[in-house]
Amino acid sequence: MNLPYAFAGLLAAAPAESHGGFGDSLVSFFKDGGPFMYVNIFWLACAIAVIIERIVTLMFRYNLNAGPFMEQVTKLVLTGNVDRAVKLCGAAPNAPLAKVIRAGLTRANRGELEVAKAVEESILEQSPRIGARIGWLWSLANIATLFGLIGTIIGLIGTFKSLGNVPADQKQALLSAGISEAMNNTAFGLTIAVTCIVFHLFLTSYSRSMVETMELSALKLENLLARKSAGETSAMDFEKSA
Repeated sequence: MNLPYAFAGLLAAAPAESHGGFGDSLVSFFKDGGPFMYVNIFWLACAIAVIIERIVTLMFRYNLNAGPFMEQVTKLVLTGNVDRAVKLCGAAPNAPLAKVIRAGLTRANRGELEVAKAVEESILEQSPRIGARIGWLWSLANIATLFGLIGTIIGLIGTFKSLGNVPADQKQALLSAGISEAMNNTAFGLTIAVTCIVFHLFLTSYSRSMVETMELSALKLENLLARKSAGETSAMDFEKSA
C-alpha cells in the first residue's frame, strides 16, 4: 500500500464540518502544504518504524537486570555450579549480556586467557547489534529537513511564477496560499528532524549504557573465574578479596 496516496485519500475523506478542531487544523495543514508533505510522511513513517523497533528491542528483547543476574552467576560459580550458570544464561537467549557471560563460562576450564578471548569476541559481536540502526535517525533527520526545504523552494517558485498570470485582486490570495505551502513544508520537515534527533540522543545514550554494563559484567566474570581458580572457593572469600 502506498503510504502517501493512502494519507492523501484520508485527508480528502475528512469531514469538512469539523471546524475549529485539532483534526481539522491538521487536515488543513497537510492540504495546504502541497505534494512534498506526502513525501515527508514517508520519511516520518521510516523514522517511527526505526524508533519503535529499537525501543522494543533494547528495552524488552535485550533487557536484562545486570545486578541480580551477576549475583546469581557469582553464587553458582563460587559453589562449583558452572553448568547451572550456563543454563541461567540460556534462560535469556536474546540478551547480549547473557550471551557474553555464557561465552566466558563455557571456557571456564580452559584458563584465563581463553576466557578473556571468548568474552572479548562475544562483546565485539554483540555491541553492533545493540547500536544497530540508531544512526539511521540522524540521516533521516537530515533527509526530512532537506525535503522540507525543497518543498518550501518549489512552493515559492510556483507561487511567484503564477503571480504574473492572475488579476491583481487574486494575487494576494495566491501569494498567501504559496507562502502557506512553503512554511508548512519547512515546519513539517523540521518537526520530523527534531523528533529523530531527540530519539537518536536517547537511544544512543541507552545503547551505550548497555554496552558499558556488558563490558563491566564481563570484566567481573573474568576476575571471578581467575579468583576461583586461585582457590577462593567460597562467596565469603570472594567478597573479602573484592
